[in-house]
Amino acid sequence: MTTPNLSLSSFKRNTVEFIEQMKETGKPVVLTVNGKAELVVQDAQSYQKLLDTLEKLQAVAGIKQGLEDVEGGRTTTLSEFEEEMREKYGISS
Repeated sequence: MTTPNLSLSSFKRNTVEFIEQMKETGKPVVLTVNGKAELVVQDAQSYQKLLDTLEKLQAVAGIKQGLEDVEGGRTTTLSEFEEEMREKYGISS
């Protein structure tokens, strides 16, 4: 997916039109200052979808890591975990 680049001054002059375009396409726009990318603007719904996707991918990665730990024998018992937490947080039994 190619993200369109646009000068900040052009965005300022045509803000309403560009917002409508982003809502229609769901694609972000890279805003440039002096030809250099400085900001990314995206409609709220598309941004939320991006955050939701990232959250799911992070959860899947965590699950995969947990399964690899189990397969590799890198586990602790509940008793060991409780003791570790007591020591770490100064909780008496």
